[in-house]
Amino acid sequence: MVRIMKIITKEEIGNIIKDGDMVAISGSGGSGSCETILKGINQSFKKSGHPANLGVTCGISPGNLTEEEVGMNYLALPGLVKKAICAHLGMGKLFGKAVGNNEFATFAVPLGVINHLYRAQAGGEPGIITHIGLNTFADPRLGGCRVNELAKKEEDLVSLITIENKTYLFYKTFPINVAIVKGSIADSDGNISLEEEGVIGEQYNMAIAAHNSGGIVIAEVKRIVPKGTLKARNVLIHSSYVDYVVISEKEDLGEYNLPVYRPEVTGDKKIPLASIAPAKLDERKVCSRRAALELTKNAVINLGVGMPDGVSKVAAEENISESIFLSVESGPTGGVPIGGVTFGASINPDSVISTAEQFDAYNGGSLDMAIVGLAEVDKEGNVNVSAFGPRITGPGGFINITQSTKKVIFMGTFMAKDFELKIHDGKLEIIKEGLKEKFVDQVEQITFSAKEALKNKQEVLYITERAVFKLTNDGLELIEIAPGINLQNDILNHMAFPVNVSSNLKLMDERIFKDEKMNLTL
Repeated sequence: MVRIMKIITKEEIGNIIKDGDMVAISGSGGSGSCETILKGINQSFKKSGHPANLGVTCGISPGNLTEEEVGMNYLALPGLVKKAICAHLGMGKLFGKAVGNNEFATFAVPLGVINHLYRAQAGGEPGIITHIGLNTFADPRLGGCRVNELAKKEEDLVSLITIENKTYLFYKTFPINVAIVKGSIADSDGNISLEEEGVIGEQYNMAIAAHNSGGIVIAEVKRIVPKGTLKARNVLIHSSYVDYVVISEKEDLGEYNLPVYRPEVTGDKKIPLASIAPAKLDERKVCSRRAALELTKNAVINLGVGMPDGVSKVAAEENISESIFLSVESGPTGGVPIGGVTFGASINPDSVISTAEQFDAYNGGSLDMAIVGLAEVDKEGNVNVSAFGPRITGPGGFINITQSTKKVIFMGTFMAKDFELKIHDGKLEIIKEGLKEKFVDQVEQITFSAKEALKNKQEVLYITERAVFKLTNDGLELIEIAPGINLQNDILNHMAFPVNVSSNLKLMDERIFKDEKMNLTL
């Protein structure tokens, strides 16, 4: 059957999406959010109470880490959402709060898994079988991806399965009734080009999953051009899969949403990396510099969101960016990943592929190293970055990356909340200690499993501004401390468990603590 694309306004969206529909939403934090469509759903619900009781699914939730009316925050209205299946829930803080307040049943699924589930649904498959998530909160023995009480009343999304005496997880697919996808340009037939997007993301798999589930596809673009004027290689979604097109309203193209075409993030142009300003010398840069000492020439390295993206700035400052390949789970490899809410795109990438394709490589072990965040660590070496009381963020790509990479580096400050440090003359001085310990007896939620890492013989480091630990069969071992730091007063007294101290305890490289280039070589 030939489909005829129809151009609609945001006021018509509420009549197209039905109560109870499962809606797939593309976007990744500050990249590629369908702002006008999400606003249309919000306004329709406020006006008429419909569409209501939606299921929503996304990878990295669209948003700008605020409670402003952007991204997934548009959907944080009581009664609008009944169930969510997402990889990351925290980019829209109102939406994340609704999850923590148990307003709708929520499952947090690893980013690579949810992308492969969209692809499996598109292909009519019952689910995917993978090692990703074993012995983390995704494992049904530890919660099965459930992150609030209402989710416990829902049927299982993931189960255990044994193949040739090995244990795997089986994640079930689910029908998608509506796909909301972001493109750059549509032609008058409805072909959708992503030529001005820095992130390809999940758009194609979401669209085909909805189409092949008997659902509809709504694409948001910046403009429409005549038929036949788009380059075929730039068209990711063919018109035969597209039902409706919404043109972004100008006021919805906020700066956080990367609306302006930037040729240096699409690969159309290279810019001098020297134009990237060096980061100031603080605890974040200290951690990034120490992590950078682990870099090796020609290594393929994933950098996590937040503090780890500072490693890319250190690499640029030290003129070693072209000797390594920085990779982002959303699809870019090479160049310098962009930090902040627009994390997901890269400046001067060598290649940009879809998120699902990137995780094909990651899951199979293509990464030489991963440098990711550290929020909470326990005596076994488990790490939590996904849930803290009512604050639920989800794992994003963290579980896929940390379970499949040869060498994993966690980095973050040693303490949290209201600490003050002084970095000078190659030393670190604690002026005011933090109020919250991050090295705890037991993490609230296991996002990284030390048990799996030891079984898989991964090399694991935990880097903070004042101490470096490594994972051993006996738990954590302290291997380095910062110059100027007192072992007992500044480290051991602020850990909830006794830690093994290396008999060869070293001082961290003093270059890390000087406000000048390190002259780093690989």
